[in-house]
Amino acid sequence: MAFSFFSRSAFVLVVFLSLFQLSLSAEDNQYVQATDAQGNTVYLRDNRRPALYTGNFGDCLGSSNVNVTRFDAAYYKDNMTVLFHLAGNTAIKNESLMMYIGVFAYGESRFDLTFNPCSANINSLCPMRAGIPIEANGIIPISQSDVAGIPSIALTIPDFEGEAILRIFANSTETEIGCFSAVVTNGATFSQPKSVGTILGVFAAIALFASFATAIYGDNIPVMRTHYAHSISVLVVFAVFQHIFFTGALSMNWPSVLVAFWSNYAWAGGIIYTESMQNSINKFIGSNKGNTTAVGAAGTGASNENLGGGYDIHQIYKRALNIPGLMRRAKFNRVARHLERTLAKRDLANSTDGFSWYGQPVKPGLPLPGNFSGFAGTLGQESIPASNAFMTGFLWFLIILAIIAAAVVGFKWLLEGLSIAKLIKHDRLAFFRTHWLGYTAFAVLRSLFIGFFMITFLCLFQFTYMGASGVLAIAAIVFVVMFVGMFGLAAYACFYRIKFGNYVSKPDRLNLERRRVLKIIPWYSFTRASEQLNDEEKIYAGSIPWWHVSPAAPESTKSIHEDEDYIKKFGWLTSRFRRTRWWFFVVWLVYEFIRACFYAGASGHPMTQVFGLLVVEFIAFIAVIIIRPFEGQRLNAIVVYLLGFSKVATLALSAAFDVRFNLPRIPTTVIGIVIIVIQGILTIVLLIAIALGAISSYMSVMRNRDEFKPKRWIPLREKYFKHLDQAQKDVPPPPPPPPPVPEEPKGPYFNVNSIRRVPKIEDEDPEFVAEIGGDASTSQISLGMMGKHEAFPEIPTRASRAGSIRSQMSHSSLPHGARVHRASWSSRDFSDFHAHERKRTASSTIPLVPDSESRRVSQNIGLNTRYMNSKESIAQRGPSPLSGVTNRPLTPPKDDRVSSPLPMPRSRNSITSPSSPYRPPLKTLVSENEVPILNKQS
Repeated sequence: MAFSFFSRSAFVLVVFLSLFQLSLSAEDNQYVQATDAQGNTVYLRDNRRPALYTGNFGDCLGSSNVNVTRFDAAYYKDNMTVLFHLAGNTAIKNESLMMYIGVFAYGESRFDLTFNPCSANINSLCPMRAGIPIEANGIIPISQSDVAGIPSIALTIPDFEGEAILRIFANSTETEIGCFSAVVTNGATFSQPKSVGTILGVFAAIALFASFATAIYGDNIPVMRTHYAHSISVLVVFAVFQHIFFTGALSMNWPSVLVAFWSNYAWAGGIIYTESMQNSINKFIGSNKGNTTAVGAAGTGASNENLGGGYDIHQIYKRALNIPGLMRRAKFNRVARHLERTLAKRDLANSTDGFSWYGQPVKPGLPLPGNFSGFAGTLGQESIPASNAFMTGFLWFLIILAIIAAAVVGFKWLLEGLSIAKLIKHDRLAFFRTHWLGYTAFAVLRSLFIGFFMITFLCLFQFTYMGASGVLAIAAIVFVVMFVGMFGLAAYACFYRIKFGNYVSKPDRLNLERRRVLKIIPWYSFTRASEQLNDEEKIYAGSIPWWHVSPAAPESTKSIHEDEDYIKKFGWLTSRFRRTRWWFFVVWLVYEFIRACFYAGASGHPMTQVFGLLVVEFIAFIAVIIIRPFEGQRLNAIVVYLLGFSKVATLALSAAFDVRFNLPRIPTTVIGIVIIVIQGILTIVLLIAIALGAISSYMSVMRNRDEFKPKRWIPLREKYFKHLDQAQKDVPPPPPPPPPVPEEPKGPYFNVNSIRRVPKIEDEDPEFVAEIGGDASTSQISLGMMGKHEAFPEIPTRASRAGSIRSQMSHSSLPHGARVHRASWSSRDFSDFHAHERKRTASSTIPLVPDSESRRVSQNIGLNTRYMNSKESIAQRGPSPLSGVTNRPLTPPKDDRVSSPLPMPRSRNSITSPSSPYRPPLKTLVSENEVPILNKQS
């Protein structure tokens, strides 16, 4: 029961507290009555965010007789009203006024209203008197036609580019006595320094810690340098961030989207706003704020008569004379009636005090709100005047140097304390703990090297901007220290390497080579004369004296990345560059100095800045692609390709923002978004590279551990270490191995390596043995086309039918259809046959036919050989008509004879005369093209 009682009591208490909280919220939240598009009555919160509202404001007249402390206006789309509030004071004793409010979006007028404050029941301005605070409030209902000129996208697009202008005119003199301009926004913006800027700062810190970890871990200096060279470079990180932010130093009329986007990177350029620091700088500078107009943007308090297209005083007072009292119009009658009803319910001033969507008056030296021209407009986004830019950046740079030095020293003593407490091993990071003073000095020097462009630019910018003499003196001292100090250290590093690194300097010449690109485009390039000793085909347009530095003894000269003494002294300059590009730090300093001169020295001359920098960046882009200075591939990918492309593309697109081109603001905004996309992609790639660099640095720090986690990264770590070993040599990678030859498919095959003849019965026949021995008279061939010409028969050169066909009509004792078997041959048989053939041919003197026809005879002709289409043989027909030709077989000349290596088939049972040197040849066909019908009697 007790438990149930306490449960019910707790429930009642919770309900009571909830109702009490809701009642407090209902009292805090005030509501206004409105009518929606369907005519229904709705209640809206009074502190809701308007669709469009004004931000910070400034004096656009320069000598206003009215001191305005608050000026805000808001457009509510939900109930179609415009709310405005004006607060201030004046020294004018008594003056009747006319007021003008104009709203501009993307350079075009979208809404304007001219009215008499007396007709709008603004008593503090009817008339305006000294000593009476100005409190002008108004809630003006409007129609759709009044805001038809405002596109719907303007309510959602980030960094809506608009401004609201309030002009005050004195009726007695019909002159402008006050002008105030406020920026108009919809609340959506790319400027998110608290979130985006913080994320970028965290990634930069990760890159810094990863780089520092690889620099201090280990005791082998060349190995430490190798792993340090492949970690992410803090120089590259800040080169990207500063490139993006300091693009705003060009004297262009920037769109609001770009200035808002660049504000996320302002911290990387040392532009960080703190109220206390700015107040101290303002006291030091005094009233001399410098020449703001020289850097591209007019400051607040200066005369801007043409702001918003200017005004025509005659039109304003002409309308006032023709219509005595603008409130007589129907629209303003509705305004008056609405104001009367509102005042009857509650105090209008109190209702607008709860309105929190308004800006503050900008401080002296800042550009007029809505004006984003030049570096002053970029700094205005951070509420830092251009006169304070150098001191702000310089002070933050000194703070960063002190933090870095203190962090290194503090880390050393932290390790010592952990070692004494036996929380870490005694020899942990022993090399760093021994050389901690050198690490501290080199960390500071490396920071100076990274901040060289920023400090040089700010110093030169202060010289262009002028300002207080004390600031100019500090800027001059800092510039001399940075310029002389950094270039002096760079020159000493080169001198030390040449003098103590066994190098010699020889005179050389730099030739200007004339050639053609793509065989059409004329082009010029520089080549060393020492590299073109034997090339006489090149054409040179001229040459200049130069020098050539090379090792005195290449085989004995130690690599710069293996020279421990040099790494200890100048590793902070050279360690990240390739072995053959160790001197690139000099090129980088020269390049950064030239950029700073164009950005700051040519401030106020936009075309000089853009096209001068475009030439410099394009040349640098091509040169860095050729040189590829960094040993790490990630650094080359960012600096060589992405960063160079972003610089060239940004400068080329920025040329469209020059005021002389008068480009409409909407296309200007589109171009600005394109630049944001390019620089945003560069930022994303950099963040990915930082993450990958942190992983690779973790692998480097864990290189001496036997156990590595996660284990699935072990193959990646081994591959990464192999890449380090190859990259530090700075030689072309070995060619890939040739593709493996495909293995032939295995299967049944037949291969005859040798033949050995077995004795046969035919070996006992003397005639057969004589034939094998080389007696060519026993060979038989068929005659082709013989007898076509009676005087000179034609003898074919070769047979066109197989031996099996030619032997079908041979006289033999074999059964019908049987084939004559021939003996096989060996290599000795062939040699004996050719020897006997040469001997027999040499003894023959009677040719059968002339030489021209003798080439066609291949073997001897038998007497029983029959003619084509005839049963008569050569012996039956008689001798040849040619005189002097015997019936014995004749052999063609030695040079023209073509003999067959295999004898023709014969019959073993042939009858021959013992006294005759020749045996009866087998009968063959005369024709090679016809097979006669077999004789049935045979």
